[in-house]
Amino acid sequence: MKALHNLIEKKVKPHFEQDGKLSKFYRTFEAFETFLFVQGNVTTRGSHIRDAMEMKRTMFHVLIALIPALLFGMWNVGYQHYQAIGMDVDFIDQFLFGLYRVLPIIIVTYASGLLVEFLFATIRNHEVNEGFLVTGMLLPLIVPVTIPLWMVALATVFAVIIGKEVFGGTGMNILNPALLARAFLFFAYPAQFSGDEIWIYAQVHAPEQLVDGFSGATSLAVLAAGNLESMPSVMEMFLGTIPGSIGETSTLAILLGAFVLVATGVGSLRIMLSVVAGGLFMGLLFNLFAVNEFMEVPAYYHLIMGGFAFGTVYMATDPVSASQTGTGKYIYGFLIGVITLLIRVVNPAFPEGMMLAILFMNVFAPLIDHYVVRANVKRRLKRVKPAEA
Repeated sequence: MKALHNLIEKKVKPHFEQDGKLSKFYRTFEAFETFLFVQGNVTTRGSHIRDAMEMKRTMFHVLIALIPALLFGMWNVGYQHYQAIGMDVDFIDQFLFGLYRVLPIIIVTYASGLLVEFLFATIRNHEVNEGFLVTGMLLPLIVPVTIPLWMVALATVFAVIIGKEVFGGTGMNILNPALLARAFLFFAYPAQFSGDEIWIYAQVHAPEQLVDGFSGATSLAVLAAGNLESMPSVMEMFLGTIPGSIGETSTLAILLGAFVLVATGVGSLRIMLSVVAGGLFMGLLFNLFAVNEFMEVPAYYHLIMGGFAFGTVYMATDPVSASQTGTGKYIYGFLIGVITLLIRVVNPAFPEGMMLAILFMNVFAPLIDHYVVRANVKRRLKRVKPAEA
């Protein structure tokens, strides 16, 4: 690596530095250089927090936490496909099929998103941040495997420009970019995000091979239709051997990712626990009244259905768009859980709920923090005795 570093520093870098032929593309070069090598910039004066956990390492830990959901999602894509056409194949064939279908979505996401990132970095002459490394992996995991690649590219460009760059870039966005991309696709192209056919590859690309009577409905779709007897078992929903978005089906794989995030201090355990508490509270409240079959579903079912677990671990804990204060995180997470179930049960036209709940609370997170800080200030002022005249 030392030889490669010397080659880049002496032969390549001078062309991108000031007065070089490619000086306008210096930020693009810098992005690739810092990806290969640790930056040599250090603080020398002033009061600074010195910590090895900088942005690149933080994003790297999130990517590691996403690996269980990604790998399981690839296998489940193949598993669901071969189940749909009635073929009995081994684990390797199932995984390879899923890899072949999911990998293009990941490539298109990174290619289109990084292109926009490099373009804005060149125009504004600012650094290319590592934030999109996570966004580029989250987006493929929250879409169906049948989504057209041009939609993936369009949604990614929309999320980077509208979700990040118009607010000033990484760290300034008020909405989670990956969820913003999914919301854009959900409302702009509803046919590709609703119905029973979009979750299984064979149902879109090989319908003539389907087994008679096969249904690719998700557990939430089955629940919304009132067919409770057709619901998957609790174990199937927990393990994730059910139709759904690529990375959202396996609660077990997502819990492994949650352990990585909490152990490394990247993900907020307060938000995760409060989202679960809010979901259980609202679910139990619905069970108490139970005026229809939807409200009779056990509260804990909602925790393992749809994108509840994935949103709780990877989306609600976004350190930029979530609440920043300790108390605010509890309030923020609890309301996400409550609103998710309200959307699911009261308005089953949007059976997922988690996406809209997180985006809604992203908007209110600064307001929550504002009132938490004001309350803390008032409490401290009351403890201060006024000086005697």
